Amino acid sequence: MSDNSGLWPALPYEQLAPTVDHLNRLVQIAGKYTLDQLFEPGWGNIVYDVSPRGLRTPTLRIGRVTFDVHYRLLDGDVLLEASTGNRVLPLGTTTVAEFYAEFVAAAAALGIPAPGSTIATEIADPVPLDADHVHRPWDPSAARAIWAGFNAIAGPLERWQAPFRGYRPRVGVMWGGFDLSATRYRAESVPPPPDRPAFMQHGMCESYVAVGLSFGSPDSPEAAVYAYIAPQPDGLEGRAWGAESARWVPEAGLIVLPWEGLRCSEDPGQTVLDFADAVYLAAVETAGWPPDLVGERLSGWDASRTPMSG
Repeated sequence: MSDNSGLWPALPYEQLAPTVDHLNRLVQIAGKYTLDQLFEPGWGNIVYDVSPRGLRTPTLRIGRVTFDVHYRLLDGDVLLEASTGNRVLPLGTTTVAEFYAEFVAAAAALGIPAPGSTIATEIADPVPLDADHVHRPWDPSAARAIWAGFNAIAGPLERWQAPFRGYRPRVGVMWGGFDLSATRYRAESVPPPPDRPAFMQHGMCESYVAVGLSFGSPDSPEAAVYAYIAPQPDGLEGRAWGAESARWVPEAGLIVLPWEGLRCSEDPGQTVLDFADAVYLAAVETAGWPPDLVGERLSGWDASRTPMSG
């Protein structure tokens, strides 16, 4: 086994969960601005980029102000960078309501209005962000590990997405569920489940294949790479999933590759690719997805070395 501890860190649920819970709420504050954009299938326009220092919103434009918000997990702060100036806010042990008030004041100084909503989405028993007075801990080492996990998985998933010829939102962090997601769409309309909230129905109106990273939950307390095919086809039992520790979990409707199993592989990046390719192959063989939507994986340097003219 090679030493993968640098790029592929341990992600122990018990140590990370409090900071994940805190961040899940904090990133929703800036995330609300992305909802002012026109809807893209699967909410592809809202994701945070995994930056060299943390998590960053896409570039946003409200009125005459162009800005983005950068949660710099390696630095322990949040940078609001705008065409009208910059503001920096510290990340630390505080309440969500206190941070929200500081954020809104900093945004106002830059000519940016308050977020359009304070609803905490995809969180059980949510409290509005501006009324959440629970003091939550901030662990800088946990924040760095969270970034490292997202950063490690983003690279292989970006390589997985590159040759896909269909619609594929950029790889990034969904700030509601606080998981990193890579999604491929078939451009085939399907009726969304009628018993789901409206925002989920918007994201489930087309066939898609998703692969991502979750840090775990109280019901499933381990970090894992997950995947699923929607709508879920029959015939997923007994398949190979490209990695020895990967398995189909029918009660969850997920194919799961435990993070520790991934870290123990000889080449974790290639293992992620093999896992994601196996999931797409399952979509081809069990759900009729077109195999020709995926081209070759080519290096951009091949083109850069080619003369413009003979």
